[in-house]
Amino acid sequence: MRQSTPLPVLGFAAFSGTGKTTLLEALLPKLLQKGVRVAMIKHAHHNFDIDTPGKDSFRLRKAGANPMLISSNFRNAMMTETHDEPPSFYQLLERISPDSVDLILVEGFKDETFPKIELNRNTLKKPWLFEDDPNIIALACDSVPKTDLPLLDINDISGICAFIFQWIQKSPPLKKYNASCDAFSKDILSVKEGLKIILEHIKPQSQTLNLPLEKLSHHVLSEPLISAVNVPSTTNSAMDGYAILSQDLTQERFKLVGEIHAGHEYALALKKGECVKIMTGAPLPKNADTVVMKEQAQTEKESVFFNLTKYPITKGQNVREAGEDIQKGGLVFPVGTRICAAKLGMIASLGMASASVFSPIKVALFSTGDEVQNPGTPPKENCIYDANRQTLRAMLTKLGCEILDFGIIKDQKTALEEVLHQAKKEADIIISSGGVSVGEADHIKTVLEKQGKIHFWHLNMRPGRPLVFGSFETCPFFGLPGNPVAVMVTFLEFVEPALRQMQGEHLWKPQRLTALAQETLYSKKGRTEYIRGIYSINHKAQIEVQTIGAQGSGILSSMNEANCLIEISPETLKINKNDALCIIPLNTRL
Repeated sequence: MRQSTPLPVLGFAAFSGTGKTTLLEALLPKLLQKGVRVAMIKHAHHNFDIDTPGKDSFRLRKAGANPMLISSNFRNAMMTETHDEPPSFYQLLERISPDSVDLILVEGFKDETFPKIELNRNTLKKPWLFEDDPNIIALACDSVPKTDLPLLDINDISGICAFIFQWIQKSPPLKKYNASCDAFSKDILSVKEGLKIILEHIKPQSQTLNLPLEKLSHHVLSEPLISAVNVPSTTNSAMDGYAILSQDLTQERFKLVGEIHAGHEYALALKKGECVKIMTGAPLPKNADTVVMKEQAQTEKESVFFNLTKYPITKGQNVREAGEDIQKGGLVFPVGTRICAAKLGMIASLGMASASVFSPIKVALFSTGDEVQNPGTPPKENCIYDANRQTLRAMLTKLGCEILDFGIIKDQKTALEEVLHQAKKEADIIISSGGVSVGEADHIKTVLEKQGKIHFWHLNMRPGRPLVFGSFETCPFFGLPGNPVAVMVTFLEFVEPALRQMQGEHLWKPQRLTALAQETLYSKKGRTEYIRGIYSINHKAQIEVQTIGAQGSGILSSMNEANCLIEISPETLKINKNDALCIIPLNTRL
């Protein structure tokens, strides 16, 4: 079996509704006018039959003829049933004889590795495919995306024809690639499988230290926190009012014998028929067990009157028992609890001045690329400012990590080897952005294979397909994509769970909510899709969500506009308006 075709093969990649067939219908006659003999391969997702019921060929095929070859003076067709397994893309190519064809055009098979022109119409607001598919050689569109690829006018059929004619002259025969196919392999890991592999390789931090109260925020407890006191420390009043004995519940008039403020006490035991004026938080006098709100009382000199008809009194009302929140010797927080503002306040309320926590994780961080430059420097031609490193710094700081910033590393193998060698000695984990695609200047994979181990290189997701996870001995390594949105999404979905586990945090999971889609959404079977969205609450108290528009993985402003990620599972191809879907809120994580 041949492993290649001597013919140039060119595909057209686009979302449904872009007008692929209409464009091809207009393009084919123009190619024929230039003397280009064109064969066409079209992939249909639905069942079809080119034969006519009742005709002899149809009857014979249904009777069992397979394949069925029918021929006339004008055309012939071979009909083959493929109940067991459909032919592969390369098997279909081999059925086209190179003797009578100059070019094979393909509609469909967009996940196969061969040259393609992407079609995109701005009105459809669909994401760009070229950002995740290195096999796209040009864009036919009606907008101006940020790319170095040739731009063609999607409405200029003659211009597209001229481009294809020139491309044919220098196009090599299509080979059946093996090395680069893993980017689009059907065996590529799912998001769930990738996260499982990551967490299996992440070992929790074992080193600990004792930190004072003012430095505990964001750290994770390494020992259980046990209360040395009752909270509240004494039985006290929950509001301003009058303390009485419950045996006097049917009495309306009381003798006022004193007043208690928070931080003070009434030294005498309260007697029958007596009451004391008491402030919120003040300890109840001996024998008292009930507090009546001051708004329900009338005072007359040294007497207090309660209208029981209007305001009945219940034993124990408006009283906080000693230890009802936390009892002395009780567990306040278990090992693995991350300290936030509320928990810090709780620790302080127990009178504790310090706590034992896991040592901060040291994260080596750097960006790669000759085109990347530091913010604050004069803009260079064909360069971009390094937004990824600053974004990652902010997210790492929020998680309480200690950052070792190695800056920007040029696209040189020796430079990358040096920084990785140094980083693995100083850090607990290494994170880079850029340099993980399939370009000749993307050296991360090569260096990691040489110095360490690769656990996986790609995941079936969008955005963020090129994601390297590996290790240098015991030091985990994450090679994140170069596109800003893909960096943030992959960090949230994979790096953050790994860091939290490494920090000793137990049972953390990102918040996920169910929302109603406010538009029709599409995805690809087998791929997890993360779409930037905005969710809100409607008049029925239901969560609704809509996309923010353009979803290109290089559009950083989309993450500023979004307050959630819409997660479309690998099993879902289409979500209709008002269908329930999963969203991941971003408010507390960015």
